[in-house]
Amino acid sequence: MKRVIVGLSGGVDSSVAAHLLKEQGYEVIGLFMKNWHDDSVTISNECPWLEDSNDAMLVADKLGIPFQVVDLSEQYKERIVDYMFREYKQGRTPNPDVLCNREIKFDVFMKIAMELGADYVATGHYCRKSEFDKDGKKVYQLLAGKDDNKDQSYFLCQLSQDQLEKSLFPIGELTKPEVRKIATELDLVTAEKKDSQGLCFIGKVRLPEFLQQKLKPKEGIIVDIPKNSPIYDREVPEFKDKEEELEFNSNKIIYSKEDGKVMGKHQGAHYFTKGQRKGLAVGGTIEPLFVIDTDVNKNIIYTGEGKNHPGLYRNVLFVNKDEIHWIRQDLLLKEGGQMKVQARIRYRQALENAILYKTKNGLYVAFENKQSAITEGQFVAWYQEDELLGSGVIS
Repeated sequence: MKRVIVGLSGGVDSSVAAHLLKEQGYEVIGLFMKNWHDDSVTISNECPWLEDSNDAMLVADKLGIPFQVVDLSEQYKERIVDYMFREYKQGRTPNPDVLCNREIKFDVFMKIAMELGADYVATGHYCRKSEFDKDGKKVYQLLAGKDDNKDQSYFLCQLSQDQLEKSLFPIGELTKPEVRKIATELDLVTAEKKDSQGLCFIGKVRLPEFLQQKLKPKEGIIVDIPKNSPIYDREVPEFKDKEEELEFNSNKIIYSKEDGKVMGKHQGAHYFTKGQRKGLAVGGTIEPLFVIDTDVNKNIIYTGEGKNHPGLYRNVLFVNKDEIHWIRQDLLLKEGGQMKVQARIRYRQALENAILYKTKNGLYVAFENKQSAITEGQFVAWYQEDELLGSGVIS
């Protein structure tokens, strides 16, 4: 009998995942990951992880499976929280959920599971896994979940073949309403529980407040760049080759405070991210202001009025060569190679047609349509049909 360790999070998805595995005849053990207990960075007075671990325990009890809590807060702080502060400080916007899967759930947690004699680790992600033989070797595929509304393959875009080999995603074939229905029929305490918001495993935290504990406020100015600014009429040079053209189109515009007018003040450019609309506290404009760029060195935020502002849009992005990741190693592009894909630059974004171009220094992703708020530090993931082939950090 194969042994599976389920990451029980205290939510409905992992609860139903554990039940389905039991039905399929696996020996199932539930493990709750405790990822935070650093009181120097308080998050809120509520203690969601206690409530969640309690729910996970009740579910395990109901399903009749062994249960324990593992404390991964040290690794979490080192690999996720410190990384987040580092990235924000540099004016990039990290994605803790993607990292959490790569570094915690499918690495630290997976190692613990294997030490407990597990054959597989399972989670409540809405995605699917498939496999086939190629040149006498097994190739694992990460596929989108059946529920288009809930597909979470994007969050797993940094997994490797080794990690996929040992992973199971029992609810990938189901929709969210079907999952809730099963939980209700089983009378699980998590059946009606709302989906968790906030940082992966930290619980109900609001990001700005979290960041303010490490990144000290520093007053700076908000500069608004007009839509019709001459800066957007930059002359397009003659390009000697495709790479030069891609580089030109992937470069972001460098603003200075002379390019616009001062609209107000902010408490630190590193708290803001591209495309952000809330938290600027500037009134008196016809359309809402959006952050179009931040300069953490000079501590200036640049904004544009309206969501169609030209400063928000670009159609080419670049990934540095050491930040390119292929799940499908067998499809890896060599220098000069290109590939038609569909790609997304954030979770829940519809897939968009794009072409990958591999160069000596990295990878360009050229979208057919301009994309809003391409954000450094976030992940771009590329697909063919419903298979996620690879991903990279936007540079």
